[in-house]
Amino acid sequence: MLPSSGNESQQAHPLALVVDDEPRIIRFVRVYLEMEGFRVVEAHDGLEAVDQVREKMPDVVLLDVMMPEMDGFESLRMIREFSSVPVIMLTVQNLEEDKVRGLDSGADDYITKPFSPRELVSRVRAVLRRIQPLTPPGTTVLEIDDRLGVDFNTAEVIVDGERVKLRPTEFRLLRHLVENAGWTVPHGTLLSKVWGYEYKDAISYLRLYINYLRQKIEPDPSHPQYIMTERGLGYRFIDFNKQKQSHAGPDAERAEDDGD
Repeated sequence: MLPSSGNESQQAHPLALVVDDEPRIIRFVRVYLEMEGFRVVEAHDGLEAVDQVREKMPDVVLLDVMMPEMDGFESLRMIREFSSVPVIMLTVQNLEEDKVRGLDSGADDYITKPFSPRELVSRVRAVLRRIQPLTPPGTTVLEIDDRLGVDFNTAEVIVDGERVKLRPTEFRLLRHLVENAGWTVPHGTLLSKVWGYEYKDAISYLRLYINYLRQKIEPDPSHPQYIMTERGLGYRFIDFNKQKQSHAGPDAERAEDDGD
């Protein structure tokens, strides 16, 4: 599977592919992304989007849902056959079923039209942060906050200074949630990644192991503060990076606009 265009371009001038059949939307998005230092390429239908992902290897794709000939869902399905590039869906309908369909198809986020320039740039930056390594090179322990840490080398969590061993399935589930912190991961995705594709509909397995993890890491498992339930969609681990930046003060917030 093809990656995006690489860490160096992401750090300097990330390449964004904007896909929409309305030229005015493409112009609007291009202007504000370029003002923020992004490079921008265009596609005007779903098939052209697939070709551009193959040829240009962008760092992020903004993909309209409603397009003639090939809609955004079908285009996303084809892109996911060869690329893991982050994809943000653009839609005029704020419908839960569309969001579920998009997330299940491999979308990373949704933006509902009309959207503001601030929201646009914030969502793009956030989705790019998501694919950055969790820990610096040579580091095995990820500090979630002052209370909780995850040791990727020993498959343990550190809770209030005490090491707690996780079973292999618990660790795989936690790792996938933490790697997608701040984002809702669909039930089917978690089941396929942790248990295997044949278990993608076995939601009872997932609920059971989410409960196991909460018993081990939450101060009060009945009122979780780390692993959040998104009803009808999946589960979301808290965006600990955003929280750390907010605690760092206004200077850090100005340095990088987080937004949701």
